[in-house]
Amino acid sequence: MQITLTESAVRDLEDIRDWYTEQGAADVGGRLVSEILQQVEGLDTHSEKGRIVPEFGQLFLRELIHPPFRIVYRIDAQTIRVVRVWRSERLFRFPPD
Repeated sequence: MQITLTESAVRDLEDIRDWYTEQGAADVGGRLVSEILQQVEGLDTHSEKGRIVPEFGQLFLRELIHPPFRIVYRIDAQTIRVVRVWRSERLFRFPPD
């Protein structure tokens, strides 16, 4: 399966990196982003590794937990799309159309 990151997921990763840089901990931000991407890489062979997102209860919408972040992804026929990377305490919502 092919793994892609949506624009929103890329922005989330950039925001994570930027926030830690602003806090004077650029190395922490870089390490977290690398760890998140490593977890995502394993989804091509284990797409159902993550739990079903509790807010939606849909089999195709899953998440990996990498404290303090939720890596939310969607499983399609041939593609896994990483949708968002959010702080664990945030509830997941689809953006308005």
